Amino acid sequence: MRALASENRPSSAAEREHERERREHDREQGRDAPIALELEGVTKRYAETTAVDDVSLAVREGEFFTLVGPSGCGKTTTLRLIAGFESPTTGTVRFGGEDVTGVPPEDRDVGVVFQNYALFPHMTVGENVAYGLNFADAPGGIPDERRVQELLELVDLGGMADREPDQLSGGQQQRVAIARALAPGPDVLLLDEPMSALDAQLRERLRLQVREIQRELGITTIYVTHDQEEALAISDRLAVMRAGRPEQVARPREIYRRPDTRFVAEFVGDNNVFAGTVTAIDETGARLEVGPETLTVAHEGDLAVGDEVVFCVRPEELRIDGDANAITATVVSAEFLGETTRVHLEWQGCERERKRKRELLVRTRDPLSGHVVVGFDPDDAHVVDVLE
Repeated sequence: MRALASENRPSSAAEREHERERREHDREQGRDAPIALELEGVTKRYAETTAVDDVSLAVREGEFFTLVGPSGCGKTTTLRLIAGFESPTTGTVRFGGEDVTGVPPEDRDVGVVFQNYALFPHMTVGENVAYGLNFADAPGGIPDERRVQELLELVDLGGMADREPDQLSGGQQQRVAIARALAPGPDVLLLDEPMSALDAQLRERLRLQVREIQRELGITTIYVTHDQEEALAISDRLAVMRAGRPEQVARPREIYRRPDTRFVAEFVGDNNVFAGTVTAIDETGARLEVGPETLTVAHEGDLAVGDEVVFCVRPEELRIDGDANAITATVVSAEFLGETTRVHLEWQGCERERKRKRELLVRTRDPLSGHVVVGFDPDDAHVVDVLE
């Protein structure tokens, strides 16, 4: 992919590669980049409905930051508050430390890609990309025509400037929308569920391309999706949203392996969530009464006998015929997913969990049937909540 000419970004391939390596090294060394945008105590109400509830977030320069969550959790409203399409009921939005709460969208130096692409049908592809240049000069003072050509090459649509939008596939239209958002050289790129209308295979290819473009340009990016796999695959950090506020903000691996709450544990990826009472603690870990079973988890924090504990074990950590924490269960169904088979099991569970599905998920190479024994290592269990 070709890079874009810009007065603020490295111009040669070697310089761009050096800049990417520097950013990666700084992240690995724990050196944080300056804050690009910040929300402080932001709330948005519509009559009696609170869409965003006292949200405080900070996104750093060059970061790919994702808002993920179920429908109605406030992620799109948060994006619209950042863009300036909505004004907060209370709270402050800052770009580079400057308060922009009352600044209109066109003065915030953001590029926005909408879910429905919003291409102008009466304009060619090139004219669509150049639209934003009617209101701002191209970065580095380069001619508009060159800027459009570079952008189309960046999104692998070189030579398509004269086509009409209806001559393009959905994925191509989405890439035109991205190029149009990038045309004025914004400091921040905002994407609102840009892949939701595409089929699964195309969505996977396009998200990789979006990530590559973001890394190439080093542009601060806020991405909204309900797709957990997508969020884990492309983000530097993500915020799992629930009821108008972030439930957890962390890097993808931490979100997946060490969820802070039961909601995050159950929402992000497949998971097995257990609840039980601590009956004993020794050098092997904490033993919990979970229905008819006694299960052991690694001793985390200040667990004490009598504590009510919620913990989770990912399906890939459950082992068939495992000796530790053995649970006898019955196979209900199996789904062949290619690399693995996702097997749904049912077990007796515990009395207070009867209103919930007493289901276990396990990943295996081949399908299972009948009664099986599964187990997990105590170190593979993660405690998400403790009620003393």
